Amino acid sequence: MINAAHVIVHSRDADADRAFIRDVLGLPGVDAGGGWLIFKLPPAEVAVHPTDGEPRHELYLMCDDLEATLADLRAKGVEVAGEPSRQAWGLLAAITMPSGAELGLYEPSHPTAHDL
Repeated sequence: MINAAHVIVHSRDADADRAFIRDVLGLPGVDAGGGWLIFKLPPAEVAVHPTDGEPRHELYLMCDDLEATLADLRAKGVEVAGEPSRQAWGLLAAITMPSGAELGLYEPSHPTAHDL
């Protein structure tokens, strides 16, 4: 039986992004050996979207109050990549990790699997 999901984020500066996830986002983690950190994520969902292009995967962290979350992250010195935008499915924003990669954040307005 499937009991978890493992997400891989490829980074041009893995050490800095790992420290960001640990120290700024505050996600707890374990050392899988040699300083290789694996972080615990909050509950997760999987959605499958149709595409006419090449298949790809995306990662978004969800929150209950995007504006408050962004204010907290800005206070910690995190760069917000553009102002939040209203989508049909929720409020969307992104933050910039130390490597320069963007990490999506959103406040869903749709029912979530967390309600199950």
